[in-house]
Parts: sequence; C-alpha cells; structure tokens
Amino acid sequence: MEWDSNGSELLHTPGGVKDTYGAECTNRLKVQSTVHEVLNSYGFRDIQTPAFEYFDIFNKERGTVASKEMFKFFDRGNNTLVLRPDMTPPIARCVAKYYRDETMQIRLCYVADTFVNTGKYQGKLQQVTQAGAELFNDDSSDADAEMVALTVKCLLKSGLKEFQIEVGHAGFFNGLAKEANFSENDTKKLRSLIESKNFFGVEDLLDNLTVSKELKEIFLKMPEMFNNLDEAEEFVKMRSKSKEVYKAIERLKKLENILKTYGFENYITVDLSMLSNYSYYTGVIFRAYTYGNGEAVATGGRYNGLVSQFGKDAPAIGLVIVIDQLMIALSRQKLLNEELLQGTLLLYPKALRNEAVKKAEELRDKGEDVQLVRKMSAKSVEEYAEYAKRMRIEKMLFLKSENELVVIGG
Repeated sequence: MEWDSNGSELLHTPGGVKDTYGAECTNRLKVQSTVHEVLNSYGFRDIQTPAFEYFDIFNKERGTVASKEMFKFFDRGNNTLVLRPDMTPPIARCVAKYYRDETMQIRLCYVADTFVNTGKYQGKLQQVTQAGAELFNDDSSDADAEMVALTVKCLLKSGLKEFQIEVGHAGFFNGLAKEANFSENDTKKLRSLIESKNFFGVEDLLDNLTVSKELKEIFLKMPEMFNNLDEAEEFVKMRSKSKEVYKAIERLKKLENILKTYGFENYITVDLSMLSNYSYYTGVIFRAYTYGNGEAVATGGRYNGLVSQFGKDAPAIGLVIVIDQLMIALSRQKLLNEELLQGTLLLYPKALRNEAVKKAEELRDKGEDVQLVRKMSAKSVEEYAEYAKRMRIEKMLFLKSENELVVIGG
C-alpha cells in the first residue's frame, strides 16, 4: 500500500479486521463476560495459549483449516509459525503436555482471538473472537448433552431469545463413505457438497461414482433425515450394514433423551445431513443459528482422536461461541442497548482539586465509574455537558464549592 503524505491511509485497518469502540465495544465486552461466567459456572477453568504456534500444530492431519488460509511467518530459526486459526488443537496440545497422567475429567475454557486468512474479497472477518469450552476424558453421551445444553445456556444468557441448534453425528457420513469405499478425494468432494446443501451436485457426483443403489439412496435421502431418528434408522437398516452408522443414530437418540432432562429439547434440531469442515470431529457435532445472520453463532463437536496425535489418549468434546457473529445477531434483533450510557463525569475548578479527588474516590468506592475533569477557564460548564452527552456519559457532576456538588443535566 502507498501512503498519502498527509497520513490519511494510516486511518484504515487491513481487510478482514475492524475497530470496536463506544457502546458497541461496551456491549461486546459485557456479552463476552456473561458467556465466560456461564462457562465458569459449569466448572470450566481458564486457559491461555500463545497467539502463534508452530505450523505443525495445525497441519492437515489435525483437521484444522487449509494451509493457504493460515497467516504464516518465520522465526529466527526458520521454523514456520502461524497465527492460531483454531483454539482446539493448541488446547489439545496443552492437555497432552500438562495433564498427561490425568484420567478423570479435565474442563478448560477460554476467550481468545483466532485468525483465518479468508481473503479480502470474501467479506469475512479474519480476526474472530471466540469463547469456548473443552471437556476431556469423558466419552459419555451425558458429556455430549451437557456441552449442547451449555451452548443453549450461553446463548440465552447473552440475550439471544430465538435460535436453533442443529445436531448431527460425524460417524453417520463417515460410516457410509467407508462402506461405499470412496477415495479420500471423492469423500472430500461429497462432504463439501452435502455440507453446502448442494444435493443436485451430490446426485451428479454419485452418478459418476461406483456406489450401490442402496447407499446412493441414503446419501440422497440425507437432507430429509431430521427430527425423526426412528424413521431414519428404519430407512437405513434396509440399505446399510455399517456399525458406525447405527452407533451414530443410537448416540443421537441418547442425546435427545438427556437434553429433555435439561428442558432444552425445543432448541434442538437433529439433522443427519449436518457435517463439519473440521475433519477431526468423530462424534456428535452441532451448530447454532438464529435469524438476521446466515453464519453460525456457535459450533462444537466431539473429537476423540485429536489429543492422541499429541501423545495422550483422551476423548474430548468442545464448543465455541463465535462472539462476532453473536454480536451481529443481537444487534440486528435489537437486543442490545445501542444508546448505552455509563459512568459519571466529575467536573471541578483548579481551586477545588483536593476536594474533587476525595469525592471521586468516595464515589468509586461505592462502585461508580468516575471520570475526573478539571474545568478550563476558557470553557463553560455547558460545553462540558455537551461533551458528556457526546461521550454517552450517564451523569455529570460539577463541584461548585467545597460543600456544593451540582448535578448537570439528566
């Protein structure tokens, strides 16, 4: 980029990142804090990992984003480093390193930024804030249900009222693809077509592959396989012999029953055609959607094989609340206070500095946020009142004398 001599180009951010300030920033931090508190309330404890890691932490065997979508650079030893595109592999690394001998539950959570080089013409943010939780050493359907329920709770506490969580199982598609004996490349193509709901493309691809009539019927029926697992199971039974497929259906049935215990079943839609771009998922997978936003506001799933790639055998399931997408949804649904007022401005003349400092500390000790401003002789009290209004400050006080504190406006 060429810079203007007056420095105006320096006012712009690179594509895919943005500034957040004012009421938007305050609301965002409040939502992040609320979600974080919910994660803590379920017994998850915080972990922080570096913003960049060795490239191999995220290579294709670990099932994260494509290499071309990572921000890469080199250290002095010429090792390839990347800004983390995903939080799950780094946390899996930490569990293998710091909890190697622990066999009971490990609960970790975080609020962190991830970085994906999507390209400036795709219109997507390249720096995204995530709040997430990871549960290790528990392979039960109860753990699956708890993580889905926790996702519901986080979204409700954030202020979102109307949303649905689509739940699927990675084993359903994987089992069918193995039974059909598709190549890795054909499986990838088919996964992508089903993931994008392009079932005309699915039919065209299957017409050009060697696949039994029965399995082809299942693949084409997948978009209709939602919210009736018994019916789906009957349809599949006559056409597939894959144990992995039946285990997936049974696991989802257990999940449905347990979620009724939480009282969250109305927020859940079971969809056997739901897949994930992350190939490390091995079991239950889920995504949350709401109106006013086409992107998922939350995602998650079970990844039992990932931690073992770092040297520890540990089943795991995780969830991610995508803060940026959640804020878009809350804003479009008018669920945020866009005219947020906050804090107190305490204005004082130079002669009353000591009294003003003392008064400000008294108010802060009572829990108020106080901005202390000395009045310049060239400016009127009204000018400061206008400033307070521009800055969305809730209350303005003027220390007129040692014993007289005047409320201005409001």
